[in-house]
Amino acid sequence: MPTPSAPTQDELKALVGQAALQYVVPGQIVGVGTGSTVNKFIDALATMKDQIPGAVSSSEASTARLKALGIPVLDSSEVEEISVYIDGADEIDPRGCMIKGGGAALTREKIVAAQSRRFVCIADESKLVDALGAFPLPVEIIPMSAQRIVRQFAALGGQASLRMKDGSPLVTDNGQHILDVTGLRIGDPLAFESAVNQWPGVVTVGVFAHQKAAVCLLGTANGVRTLSFD
Repeated sequence: MPTPSAPTQDELKALVGQAALQYVVPGQIVGVGTGSTVNKFIDALATMKDQIPGAVSSSEASTARLKALGIPVLDSSEVEEISVYIDGADEIDPRGCMIKGGGAALTREKIVAAQSRRFVCIADESKLVDALGAFPLPVEIIPMSAQRIVRQFAALGGQASLRMKDGSPLVTDNGQHILDVTGLRIGDPLAFESAVNQWPGVVTVGVFAHQKAAVCLLGTANGVRTLSFD
């Protein structure tokens, strides 16, 4: 008999996207993140769209996908509380702290996460790390502060560079720029997030420790592995 091939990364994303449906509360609004894994969740969510009043989205891209599938999108300012927020991560550590922002939507993602009672992270097992920092840390900034923030990260041993797109600085949905920072090992994500948040010109740092995951659904070759965090 032929040996079954290992699932592709795309198949793992579909697996965790489908598994996340069990955390959607019928009759309540769901928060929806951004990225390729979340796109699989949005596709799965369409199968139960008649059971929810709508979704709050963290990006223009996710909003467009939700609407295309007939899922109503509500403005976060019109919603008091969201039952669950489902989103991916670029890295997640054993405590449920994450690095997010590879898709440039970190500010809106953090806003929706803060509005939600529970964060369910969906990711493939390659995203689970011992300590955050191998993935370049995204930091959304006000453009005039860029050079000073680059120097502040250099003082911490990090190398920050402006994220580019088509030869120009990438502009976020909020009209700002992003620095990607390499060379960091973030042993205390909560303290790190609190400190960098205070730097003038930082809109959002892509460490999610104050808004960490309650649950992570990891796609593995053996199926979905569920991690629960205090």
